[in-house]
Amino acid sequence: MPVKHVNNVPVWQRREPLKQYAIWAGWMLGGMLFLLCWKVISDNTIWEFMYDAGTQAGSLIGRMIPPDWSITGSLMVPLWDTINIATVGTALGILIAFPLSFLAARNTTPHPALRAVALAIIVSSRSINALIWAMLLVTIVGPGIFAGMLAIALRSIGFVGKLLYEAIEEIHPTPVEALSSTGAARTQVLAYAVWPQIMPAFAGISVYRWDINIREATTLGLVGAGGIGLQMNAAINNLAWAQVATVFVLIFATVIVSEWVSAKVRHAVI
Repeated sequence: MPVKHVNNVPVWQRREPLKQYAIWAGWMLGGMLFLLCWKVISDNTIWEFMYDAGTQAGSLIGRMIPPDWSITGSLMVPLWDTINIATVGTALGILIAFPLSFLAARNTTPHPALRAVALAIIVSSRSINALIWAMLLVTIVGPGIFAGMLAIALRSIGFVGKLLYEAIEEIHPTPVEALSSTGAARTQVLAYAVWPQIMPAFAGISVYRWDINIREATTLGLVGAGGIGLQMNAAINNLAWAQVATVFVLIFATVIVSEWVSAKVRHAVI
């Protein structure tokens, strides 16, 4: 029930009948949607496979232990390629997303039409997963780390652009108004009134996206976009589970290190 404050005292009020019926209808529709989704999932699930899932998982883990450490040396180059895919792809995505965010923000865009175009690019980038981008780019530019870098970049544009243009729209308007009143040019206002306010957010968003891209880059090799995912896919296809375990350990260690690096950088900048 809604609460109304009278003389700083909370007073419960009964909802209007139409509003109450609308809330009940919303809950009923939500329940019906949940049941429909459950039915679709249930009809497309072979439940017989679930009966011995625990046994199969135990057997698989048993074949992965101990990991095959003899292949560790051969995985260093693909692991380095994965880090490069994430780093270069993030940098390229930030380079494109930075001007787009200023075009997409209401308080910095020079024209509504440009804002609409920038928002369309940002939404398009965010709508497609990096793995799907990689599948498309492998077909267009061929397999390898170049396709992986482009996939990471195209995915990063939407993430960085959205968070950054929202940060721009939330800046305090006083410095902008003060500088504009002196006759400063648009570029000067952006450089001395807008940029100082969004710089911490920009640094945090960039590092956070790089951290995410480290994880995403490890899977791009599954579709031929380079990196350690290629070795993981080959090991899975050959049923070499001990080698798969080694790849998992290296990926896990890389993610832990990237978490530590990103946390240190964010703490230093922000």
